[in-house]
Amino acid sequence: MKLPFTLVQNFLTLLIIPFLAGIVGIAAIPAVALFGELRGALSNGEYWVDTAATAISLGMSIMFWGITLVVMCGMLGGLLRPRLAPGRYPLESFLTIQWAWSMVFHKIALFFLPHLVPSFIGNLYYRLSGAKIGKGAQINSPNVNDAGSVTIGDRVVIGGHATINAHLTEKGELVMAPVVIGDGALIGTGSIVQPGCTIGEGAVVASRAVVPKWTEIPPGEVWGGIPAKCIRLADGTKPGG
Repeated sequence: MKLPFTLVQNFLTLLIIPFLAGIVGIAAIPAVALFGELRGALSNGEYWVDTAATAISLGMSIMFWGITLVVMCGMLGGLLRPRLAPGRYPLESFLTIQWAWSMVFHKIALFFLPHLVPSFIGNLYYRLSGAKIGKGAQINSPNVNDAGSVTIGDRVVIGGHATINAHLTEKGELVMAPVVIGDGALIGTGSIVQPGCTIGEGAVVASRAVVPKWTEIPPGEVWGGIPAKCIRLADGTKPGG
């Protein structure tokens, strides 16, 4: 007898919870060791000194745990992500479960990733997750989803809380389509770039704009609004002007 797919999903959800708890715990091992070493080195037997030593050691260890967890999640997410070609996949399929599994690592990384962008650690995380990132790219957002399907060119700036999605769900299907951001482009604060979009070299997506799926923004143009439309051509003139 064939099991209902919802039952399979629920079972796998229960299965993944202890697995992910184990990852969080393993990432904490170096931090716990660091806490013990630091506290021992800073303490001298006096109450206030020992209290300060405990507080400093705890703070350092928490940050070390966070960095370790983010790097681990990047490595595991990159290794276990499904290599899905652009296309449509039934939501009730094991391919979709594979995709969801890899996205869970990103969700765990979000415990600390917002505090590590922009930095080389944030860029390292995205590279480990499968993103192609050019030289001098500055990623200020923890919301670059489906990193393995995202290409970010040289000197690209992605503003704070901008969201890059290479997937969406519609009509009972998971839709995967890569996002390509050309050299020198700017993705404004709080903007959303949907699957299948190509942002041309030197183009600008204005703050809080929403770029619809499969949109191609030509090089040098400025797009803004919801949904985003061209508000300035590459030559600096307005469309139709």
